[in-house]
Order: sequence, then C-alpha cells, then structure tokens
Amino acid sequence: MNAKRKRPDTVSDSVTEQERIVHEVIRSKQDMGISQQDMKREINLHSNLIAKCIKSLVSKNLIKEVKNIQSRRQKHYMSAEFEPSNEITGGAWYVEGSLDKEYINVLKEQCWRKIYGLKVATLEGIADAIKRSNVSQIELSKQQVEEIVKALVLDNEVMEVRSTGMGEFASIPVGKACYKCAGKRGYGGEPKLGALASVPCGVCPQISRCTPDGIISPITCEYYKKWLEF
Repeated sequence: MNAKRKRPDTVSDSVTEQERIVHEVIRSKQDMGISQQDMKREINLHSNLIAKCIKSLVSKNLIKEVKNIQSRRQKHYMSAEFEPSNEITGGAWYVEGSLDKEYINVLKEQCWRKIYGLKVATLEGIADAIKRSNVSQIELSKQQVEEIVKALVLDNEVMEVRSTGMGEFASIPVGKACYKCAGKRGYGGEPKLGALASVPCGVCPQISRCTPDGIISPITCEYYKKWLEF
C-alpha cells in the first residue's frame, strides 16, 4: 500500500507563512512524522508560535497527530496525505499504540492448530492455511506469520526443525526449515507455558533493531519492563 495519499492543492492559499514553514518540515518527514520537540531544532521559530501553527494546521486537516510507539510521551505529527509507517505504529500487532495481545493470542492459537493438523509445516504452508481459514480480517504477510510462529517457539509450543526429505518430511525439500508441535498438548487444550511465554519480543516489529545500547533497546522498552515486573 502506498503510504502517500493525494496531496492537498490549496495549502499555500489557506495558511500563513509561519504555518507553511511548519507544514513543509512535517511533510518532509513523510510517513515517519516528527515530534514537536524535534521541530524546534529544525525551525527558527519560537516554541509558542510553533505550537500555535500546529494547532491551526490540525484544525485545517493539513496535519494530524499520530501515536509513536517509540516515544509515547512526545506528541508526533504527520502531514495529512501520509499514513504512518510500521516503524511508528508497530504494524499489525499494535492498535492505537498498544500491543494487541488478544489478537496475537488468537493468531498464535490458530497457527498452533494449523501446525498440529499438518503434523509438519513450512511457513508457506502455515501462511496459506491461515489465509484460507479467514481467521484474520487482514491478510497476513509471510513475515507476520513468521513472527507469530517464532513467538510459539519461544513459548515452547512449537519447535523448528530441518527437513530430512524422508518420512513425514517427504514433501518438504531437504534442509528447509519447518515446524512441529512440541510435547503432547491435546488439540484445543491449554498451551504449555515456557519461560518466555509472555515476553513481547517474539512479535515485536523492531526486534531486528533492538540492541542493549541502541535507541530501541530492552532498557527503554515499556513492554519488556512490564514483563520483568510480572
């Protein structure tokens, strides 16, 4: 989906010079947006005037406030013709900036059931089965299905194995990663919780960028802190 919508044609006729400056800075950030604090560093205008311009631009539907999962305490703004990137919203696993645990748990259960039914399954097979089941109102990408399956691996519900090309792996190319249900959990039964059962990292879209000393890190992650406290 293209993140950019039709650009307003009457911006220059409806705003003041100061509002135009503020709007152009916000628009230049495209689908990443910008916080009011960061605007102050880029615009040579008094903070009160920037705040006034932002309020006016919002009322004219030229910009909008968006939730940024990386900086919840700061107001974040984006030009109206753009939709927030997954890096801002957290992707399919977040709703209004909060981790959608109920949705994730439903998908985890469905993925487990598909793997159980297939005995041994590849990511492609799981994704296809989920798509045909219509369990999700939105079509999940292979990457999103992989994130859910990896969370099941962390929960000790599923194990990742490599195909040998023989027996139950006969239909899967040799060496290809595939998944099997772990343990003897009964179909439809309660999941066996592993040590990392509730850790949010398994479905976090920022996991590849998360480092101990980085901007995104376990030290600053609110969800990880809540998990440690739990």
